[in-house]
Amino acid sequence: MKDAITLSIDGRPLSVRAGTTVAAAVELAMPGRGGHVSPGGARRQPLCGMGVCGECRVTIDGEAHRLGCQTPCAAGMRVRTDA
Repeated sequence: MKDAITLSIDGRPLSVRAGTTVAAAVELAMPGRGGHVSPGGARRQPLCGMGVCGECRVTIDGEAHRLGCQTPCAAGMRVRTDA
């Protein structure tokens, strides 16, 4: 893949094209599971794609509650989901 970068999602490496959002990378790594779990235990998927709904929240490089739909992937990035 041209212009590929590698990051980790829940400890598993994933290669994506530069410019891919973290929310898209989470979907590629875990199709249909999403990266967020509601307080009631329901799996949540990103809804709005513009950072308003907050359903794409993940921990990136140790910083919690980052909006995955607004964050581009970077080489070596460590993403943790609620999964």
